[in-house]
Amino acid sequence: MTLILLPPSEGKTGRSRGRPVDLETLSFPELNPVREQVLETLAKVSASADAHDVLEVGASLRHEVERNTRWRTEPSVPVSELYSGVLYDALGYATLSAGTKRRAANRLLVISAAWGALRPADRVPPYRLSMGTTLPGHGPLASVWRDPLNAALKDVDGVIVDCRSSTYVAAWRPSGAQADKWVSVNVVRERNGVRTVVSHNAKHTRGLVARHLLESGKDPGTAKSLHKLVNERWNAELDRAGNSGWTLTVVEHD
Repeated sequence: MTLILLPPSEGKTGRSRGRPVDLETLSFPELNPVREQVLETLAKVSASADAHDVLEVGASLRHEVERNTRWRTEPSVPVSELYSGVLYDALGYATLSAGTKRRAANRLLVISAAWGALRPADRVPPYRLSMGTTLPGHGPLASVWRDPLNAALKDVDGVIVDCRSSTYVAAWRPSGAQADKWVSVNVVRERNGVRTVVSHNAKHTRGLVARHLLESGKDPGTAKSLHKLVNERWNAELDRAGNSGWTLTVVEHD
């Protein structure tokens, strides 16, 4: 089965009412011990005087930082509704058909600095934490999650479509047999034969690619068959990324 890896977004949608998170109901319950350790430390840091420095956020986000201290009691939100921003707007989960949402339930996976890995139906509260953060007593979060995610995702055997940024790739990088089916999605813009890397638009395109794959109803068994499927809509190129999977480059033309 195809697995589509998404990054979280900085923008998150909260609720004023609702039940709090129940760790036992989340996907990958084996991650719960690490989740609790990270979230408890995050709560302490967020209540400290140097919270904004540790979390590397501005004073304008003080309400979001303060909300981290209430992660056990804050109303939870389905992951399918939690994240907002360019990629998630392009994915447009709310507008997917019922059948496509059923496929998304098992194929979409968000790699999170606070929760490790989440599926669309999981319910968690909004939080403010980046995978690039170094938490006191834990170290860089990408290192904290690396071994737990390797264990939780060791049985993934389908094509892995990676729409994450490098910060989140550092937390889980498919290896061994998985690497041969690991395809990172890159986006470039071509103008007069010259290609440039895009960032904001890349998020939008990755969201569209994820939606296209879900709506196709297909599960490509190899990187090359994935390339063929994406090429139905975009001009895309597939290249080996050394010994670590593949790169699928979507070329946008001005």
